[in-house]
Amino acid sequence: MRISVAMATFNGGLYLGEQLDSILCQLGDEDEVVISDDGSSDDTMIIIREFMERDGRVRYERGPREGVIANFENAIAACKGEYIFLADQDDVWLPDKVQTVMEQFTGNEKLRLVIHDAKVMTEDLRETMMKSFFAYRGSKPGVINGLIKNSYMGCCMAFRREVAEIALPIPRNLPMHDQWIGLVSDKFFGKSCFLQQPLLLYRRHSAAVSDFDHNSVGVMIRNRLMIIFELLKRIRYIRKERKYEYNN
Repeated sequence: MRISVAMATFNGGLYLGEQLDSILCQLGDEDEVVISDDGSSDDTMIIIREFMERDGRVRYERGPREGVIANFENAIAACKGEYIFLADQDDVWLPDKVQTVMEQFTGNEKLRLVIHDAKVMTEDLRETMMKSFFAYRGSKPGVINGLIKNSYMGCCMAFRREVAEIALPIPRNLPMHDQWIGLVSDKFFGKSCFLQQPLLLYRRHSAAVSDFDHNSVGVMIRNRLMIIFELLKRIRYIRKERKYEYNN
């Protein structure tokens, strides 16, 4: 299997069908969409079952019901593909997203993570609120840049399986999963590819998990200290494991 799409859902029935349609039309017959649902009480599970019945590439995993980080981790852990794309439940993938991202990977065997730009849209996708997420966030590759200001947006991210093998499990004391995965990739494998082309319509609405508001300075400092602490722990762990594997 070449490509896996890891999606985390929770009460996302309003937009889920449109998102799945935009994803599945870009995947090959041997690819998959893994959906971890965290106990939705709306029609999300009905939609998931309908897609599973008509498309064998869609697979359901019961979510751990421990929040968005654990839900995404559950989906990623269940993926079987060599390349893993993250997907939110309420966006729309533009038609050339998968092909464009995969061209970056195939053109650079050392590349481990690709993140592309996105257009931020209104709830009904009729008006562009922001033409470039990168410009808004000042997104740049590199660990230092990623720590100063989160340059990573999970729904715009794809990575090779090797990244998941090091990034998982995701520490639960971190603010979000995407910054962690991006920093792990940059730290262990070198700079990621920041693709300036918008390949996704990011739907902005009141129930969105992602937050464009800034935290207080104190919270930002605390979050970054936690990330640094967890990165150092993971570095020590991986070095120990690799040394053990080498010696055995």
